Amino acid sequence: MKRIGVISDTHGLVRPEVPAAFDGVELILHAGDIGNAKVIRQLKTIAPVVAIRGNNDTGSWARAIPETKVTRIGRVSIYMLHNLKEIDLDPSAEGFRVVISGHSHRPSIETRNGSLFVNPGSAGPRRFKLPITVALLTVDGSIVNGEIIALTDSGRPAKV
Repeated sequence: MKRIGVISDTHGLVRPEVPAAFDGVELILHAGDIGNAKVIRQLKTIAPVVAIRGNNDTGSWARAIPETKVTRIGRVSIYMLHNLKEIDLDPSAEGFRVVISGHSHRPSIETRNGSLFVNPGSAGPRRFKLPITVALLTVDGSIVNGEIIALTDSGRPAKV
């Protein structure tokens, strides 16, 4: 079984709770609005990182980061894009078991037509009254499960 950390909308901030929330993950998927190259460097101290560019990721540091990305974890194919409203394919028809997005800052995990849609919410500066969250995926063969983890001010993550 593989554990994968999913994060989005950091907007230049890696909160001190993130390493504990991602303890033991083999890979981190960042769904955009990274903020700066330092965020990626910090996350890479936890695990390898696959990232996509969000609408706020501009400048020379962001040019090499793709807007969408396909990642395979064993038999599971994952499609990543920042804004789910901009998806231009049918994930089930294309064989994607998981779709990861960010942008809305609203954490959610739901299954649609056989694909697991994961938005880890925002792990960056608080916006509005939305929670500060990340997500964890467990991949066991072709089975994928996800959970939202709230980043608390206590320094310890908590399941939502």
